[in-house]
Amino acid sequence: MYSIPTDPTKMRSISSTVVLSLQLITVYRCQALNISDIQRCRFGDSDCIIASMNSIIRRYPKGIPALGLKPIDVVDILDSQIWNNDQRGAVWFNFKMFDQVNYGFENTTITKVGGFDKNPTTSHIEIFGEIPSLIHKGRYTAAGKLLLIKINTTGEFISDFQNFKFSLKLKVLLEYRNNKRYLKMYELAPRVSLDRWIIWLDDFFHENTDLTILVNQVFNAHWVEFWNELEPSILSVFRSVFTRMIEDIFEKVSYDDLFLS
Repeated sequence: MYSIPTDPTKMRSISSTVVLSLQLITVYRCQALNISDIQRCRFGDSDCIIASMNSIIRRYPKGIPALGLKPIDVVDILDSQIWNNDQRGAVWFNFKMFDQVNYGFENTTITKVGGFDKNPTTSHIEIFGEIPSLIHKGRYTAAGKLLLIKINTTGEFISDFQNFKFSLKLKVLLEYRNNKRYLKMYELAPRVSLDRWIIWLDDFFHENTDLTILVNQVFNAHWVEFWNELEPSILSVFRSVFTRMIEDIFEKVSYDDLFLS
């Protein structure tokens, strides 16, 4: 007959082993459930792939760790600099953003895809989507000179990219691991368009609220001109965001496992 140990040390060891085993079983079951719950499609079946992507976005805004899918309801952004003029002359400006997050990717609708063929390296993969409102929040530092006005400030900002549409063009390589094909992305080229860009910079002039309001009014009244000037830098930020979203999926899940054989 099996005897129950009375040594407290052994009891704690057995208890820890049982708890760990239960945790591993729970994690395994959750991962298996999530993977099996994903609609898989045949290579090149664009309509099915679009439906599957949109279903994942709607059902899993908090992500699926087993698939390498990060949370999309709150997306962290790396520190970035979108304006960096040479510090000389009567007019120059530097603008950096940090502690940034995006809200709204969970409302993405994928509208078109291409290139998800049996051999994805023969062309490029394309993903098109749209978001009604993409909110961008964080903190900023600004330094510059506008004729006789010197700028050296920091504060919080919030912006709203309205009717945000994007297309992603991916170039990939195939890697073989455990007799399976994995994708390695070596280039991602984003393109974006929007109907309106609204932004508010808090405390742009700490000691002059009226001037802060005026600067924000000028920016929002002439947002198209600012967008045209800053688009290359902004695209660089979005390239980083989309790359971080996608690369973990390609790393964790083989390309063949994403599709029906």
